[in-house]
Amino acid sequence: MFAFSPYHMLFAAVGSAIVLAYWMPRLVSGREPAASALLIALGTLAFAAIPGMPAAINPLVSPKPWEVVSELCVIVGLFGVGLRIDRLVSRRLWRPTIGLILVAMPLTIVAVMAAGWWFAGMTFAGALLLGAVLAPTDPVLAGDVQVGPPLEGGEHPVRFALTTEAGLNDGMAFPFVYLALAIAGAASIDAATLVEWFLRDVLYRTAAGVFGGVAVGWILGKFLFSWPRNNALANTEAGVVAFAGVLVTYGLTELIEGYGFVAVFVAGLTLRRAESRHAFHTRLHDFSKSIEHALTAILLIGLGAAIPMLLPALDWTGAAIGLFLIFVARPVAGWLALAGGVMPERRERAVVAFYGVRGVGSIYYLAYAGSQMELKNEAQLWAITAFTVLVSTLVHGFTAGMALERATCEQGTG
Repeated sequence: MFAFSPYHMLFAAVGSAIVLAYWMPRLVSGREPAASALLIALGTLAFAAIPGMPAAINPLVSPKPWEVVSELCVIVGLFGVGLRIDRLVSRRLWRPTIGLILVAMPLTIVAVMAAGWWFAGMTFAGALLLGAVLAPTDPVLAGDVQVGPPLEGGEHPVRFALTTEAGLNDGMAFPFVYLALAIAGAASIDAATLVEWFLRDVLYRTAAGVFGGVAVGWILGKFLFSWPRNNALANTEAGVVAFAGVLVTYGLTELIEGYGFVAVFVAGLTLRRAESRHAFHTRLHDFSKSIEHALTAILLIGLGAAIPMLLPALDWTGAAIGLFLIFVARPVAGWLALAGGVMPERRERAVVAFYGVRGVGSIYYLAYAGSQMELKNEAQLWAITAFTVLVSTLVHGFTAGMALERATCEQGTG
């Protein structure tokens, strides 16, 4: 006699949702599908409409699984981003990235924090955490706005800026997450605490992340291309080495209290400099991209399944914060960061300023914070974050390809 196991229903539903999300856009467009929004929608539909589906993991109750899966998505994605960068030494190309990291991201954090504190009635720590969670752009869901695979060439300044920004700011948002948690867990914050935060969480952990990425990336390059000279790993088809390199880099850097997100991106950049024209870099990138896509699909389906649990905590002020971030705070902060000759062409500056995709990184930071301590505004934080990610996947996902084509084709390859 047949029985419908909820466990097996889960497998069938998740698999079907992934296939449909990548297949359905091809019915109406010849472009590579922007499947993120569909994965979320189909996750909601599958868990709500199919009888016998297991209850979705509630991030308010069990944030750890969300933290682990999103962490793996981000570190694999960051490593792959590092591998994509063909040109590393170019002051002109890096100026927009520096502006986006040092100007746009802090301005975005302050803007979202102010909105959460003044208009949504959140605690100061909760508002700061929301700003830190939503400020970084995403290296995982932003494939349409990034440079192409290794050895492809043609790294337009717009794509280069968005790619390198996503590679760096996931790690650079961590100090603000730590600051929010410190404020939430302390009765008061004095100057000594702020100095300690700056020295440890900003300076040391960032430097340790860069050092860890350079060291492991260099050593991994030797193992792949030089040792032993006549039988190097690069002569094989072992793309799994990319995943191994991610784990080694992230694990060792976190052991020395450095930022693993910074380290895996820097490791990808460093490894890419070893035999930079070797075709094995493409295999490493393709393998890491496959893992990234699989983990991301599962995570987005889970987010869709959890949305019915999270949205009851979303009021009009929370929705307004998400819309404010996407349509006002990020575009204005990005425009200001790229002013003064940093990116003089107005169309390019507008595209870079607007297409700051939100996604898996935001989910990770919030899940991490929730696993560290009990957050006072946790339901509200999750509702705003889920809403913002959903809107970003819709607005950015379905328009990025066309906008980037227009901006990059009209101005050439730079």
